[in-house]
Amino acid sequence: MSFATDTATYDTSGPARQSWFARSEAWLDQRGKGAWIAAMVLGFVFFWPVGLALLAYMIWSKRMFSKSCSSRHNRSFRHAAMTTMRPSGNNAFDAYKAETLRRLQDEQDAFEAFLQRLREAKDKAEFDQFMDDQDRRRAEAAKDASRTDGDGQAA
Repeated sequence: MSFATDTATYDTSGPARQSWFARSEAWLDQRGKGAWIAAMVLGFVFFWPVGLALLAYMIWSKRMFSKSCSSRHNRSFRHAAMTTMRPSGNNAFDAYKAETLRRLQDEQDAFEAFLQRLREAKDKAEFDQFMDDQDRRRAEAAKDASRTDGDGQAA
């Protein structure tokens, strides 16, 4: 049986079997930082020196402060946003880029206005339907009341 991680492959088969510690370390590495934190919290809950030992090991092995995928993604997104607004040094290209960004902004504003009109039209249609339903109910109630009054007077 093999456990593969980013940094190494742990082989638990063969004559030189890995210790339970190496197998559990590989298992936690496969599941990510959250598994390490959960193990540490459980260590503190059940027997605090185990939690403290896991915390020390996570700090010593740099597992605690390693960057996660989401922070790398956010950093690359911020970098792309900053490079978009930076001038290239070519005036013709910068003018073209500014014009294209302005045109895209105008299209986005027009699309948002279109969506707003659609929402307003939908709201108006729903309100008109509600009012028609209310008018129909009132008319039915008035008809029922007139029948009841007519029946009551005839009897």
